[in-house]
Amino acid sequence: MKKIERVVKRILDVFFASLLLVLLSPLMLITAVAIKLDSPGPVIFKQERLGKDGKTFTMYKFRSMVHGAEKIGMGIFTASNDPRITRVGRFLRQYSIDELPQLWNIIKGEMSFVGPRPPLPFYPKKYEEYEEWVKKRFEVLPGITGWAQVHGRNLIDWYERFKLDVWYVENWSLALDAKIILLTIVKVLKREGVYDR
Repeated sequence: MKKIERVVKRILDVFFASLLLVLLSPLMLITAVAIKLDSPGPVIFKQERLGKDGKTFTMYKFRSMVHGAEKIGMGIFTASNDPRITRVGRFLRQYSIDELPQLWNIIKGEMSFVGPRPPLPFYPKKYEEYEEWVKKRFEVLPGITGWAQVHGRNLIDWYERFKLDVWYVENWSLALDAKIILLTIVKVLKREGVYDR
């Protein structure tokens, strides 16, 4: 990705993230109240993720599970019948509403609308343990959605995701980003690949 292309992508990210934060603020407020009324714990779930160049950052999501869920049951994994998912959380996950706080990550320059999804710092591997070809996926900002997300999401294994991510980095264009966003909308409406296999 050339420097001018990065600048254009960044300008579009900030513009649309700011616009959506304004337009979706009523929905986000209602979501926050619903989460608070549904179960005890914070509204926002914060988690460390690996971003561009392997640097860690704090990713934000609306909390969709009981507080401290990552320390009980299946840990970092989830399933459609996971008892740790709250009533409100189940709805948020089905329509990806839980991802909306990542608009702040975009404005902060930690994420983009489209890019490889950011993995945990320790899973499936630490950054320094990834093969060199996989590290190519960390050359761009991670995204709320991505090429791998619209080709299986959580239903494909990590290395299939990595191959798709690297293909995206090597073939990036604004047209490809637009295509991914449109495909993401279709996937969200169909509620496909929300949970791990």
